[in-house]
Amino acid sequence: QVHLVESGGGSVQSGGSLTLSCLYNISTHCMGWFRQAPGKEREGVAAIDDFGSAKYAESVEGRFTISKDNTRNTLYLQMNSLKPEDTAMYYCGAKSSFGLTTWIQLYNYWGQGTQVTVSS
Repeated sequence: QVHLVESGGGSVQSGGSLTLSCLYNISTHCMGWFRQAPGKEREGVAAIDDFGSAKYAESVEGRFTISKDNTRNTLYLQMNSLKPEDTAMYYCGAKSSFGLTTWIQLYNYWGQGTQVTVSS
């Protein structure tokens, strides 16, 4: 069973930066970050596979960077140039099947989430 625990959320002003962390007990082929704003569906933000390949949602491309450190069992999301529209609960997800994707339906495991609030 994969267990995921997120941390690093907080409140920042527009233009600021935050780094989210996700501690996992078992590494899977593909892991990702997702977010859900109030009244909206959960959406994929970024994903990374075991080959180090990554993909990003268009809305965060160039501002967010996903990385993974298997020596620390930690997945990261570096978020720069934050905007108020980035405000959401951020979740770490993992999937056991092969393939790099942010398609939510393919993810088997989820953390509890960490809140990110960006003020203007």
